[in-house]
Amino acid sequence: MKLSLILSALAATVLGSNVIELAPESWDSVVGNGKSGLVEFYAPWCGHCKNLAPTYEQLADSYAHAKDKLFVAKLDTDGVGKDLGRKYGITGFPTLKWFNADGSVEPYESGRDLDSLTSFISGKSGVKSNIKPPPPPSYRILDYADFDEVVLDKSKDVLVSFTAPWCGHCKAMKPAYEKVGSVFEFENGVILANIDADDKKNEEIRTRYGITSFPTIKFFPKDNKDGEAYEGGRSEADFVNFLNERAGTQRSVEGGLLDTAGRLAEFDTLANKFFIASADARDSVYKEALSLSSASGSAAKHYLRIMEKMVNGTEAYYEKESRRLASILKKRSLSPIKLDEIKIKSNILRAFAEKPSEDEASVRRATGEL
Repeated sequence: MKLSLILSALAATVLGSNVIELAPESWDSVVGNGKSGLVEFYAPWCGHCKNLAPTYEQLADSYAHAKDKLFVAKLDTDGVGKDLGRKYGITGFPTLKWFNADGSVEPYESGRDLDSLTSFISGKSGVKSNIKPPPPPSYRILDYADFDEVVLDKSKDVLVSFTAPWCGHCKAMKPAYEKVGSVFEFENGVILANIDADDKKNEEIRTRYGITSFPTIKFFPKDNKDGEAYEGGRSEADFVNFLNERAGTQRSVEGGLLDTAGRLAEFDTLANKFFIASADARDSVYKEALSLSSASGSAAKHYLRIMEKMVNGTEAYYEKESRRLASILKKRSLSPIKLDEIKIKSNILRAFAEKPSEDEASVRRATGEL
């Protein structure tokens, strides 16, 4: 092995890079010498080359386990490698070319994202990368085949992002949209969805909704499947607040429920009245709550159960149950659905000991309740 190649390999090791830095002296020792590989012809001043550099490093890392079978390399074609650049017809930067084991060359004409590059190399070499596949997205990926079935479902509130793979703004928005998808993953009545509106097969949908730029976001509430333009911000909080307002959900940006989730204003008032009432007066408050419960859904049942538990030893039960629920929520060891149930119970329990607002207190003082 030539000294220059040895020095190049040592430099790569010191810098922690698996990309081989080629030079005219080392070229023949790597390219066409029994192994196939990808070569990036670059220039140090090239902005596109600098943008590609982190991905190219990841690419080399993902095949580091197969250095005996293939290589990922680069050549400064505006410096020491100018002659080699002319030999292989390099006229712009960066240019990527695939070199077979015998030195024959093929152009690389696919995308420059990590998935495209690894797919190409694995297809040419038969060697799999060591990159773990990303987890499935937390939102629905739609196309022409299932768009209407999902989006036009009148039992769901649906937020749809119309995007294009090449769109920089779409890529910038994706992490926030992904996080919001996970926040609403277990909300049965809400769906976050995405469609590649630049895909030819989805052209009818793009035309139907007048999509002319990316990303375009539309909201399809249960009662309006024509679609409404979403014109809010694109942060996690913006999306979460919008859906809470329009879909009637009570989600926090962190993914759990808000402290108001499950609470009913009328029952909050009764809960506090019950908490501070004498033993003799509690029975009438309980009966009042019971009469309201038939029209108030499952949340009302939690208020009633707590009242039943508090008949004897109000403070002892309240303190013990508060600590128990807080402990469960802190561990977060249950399923998200079960955690929601515990959070609602905790919220309702807290209503019993909360002081009424000043307006409510004034009314209750006037009626002799306080």
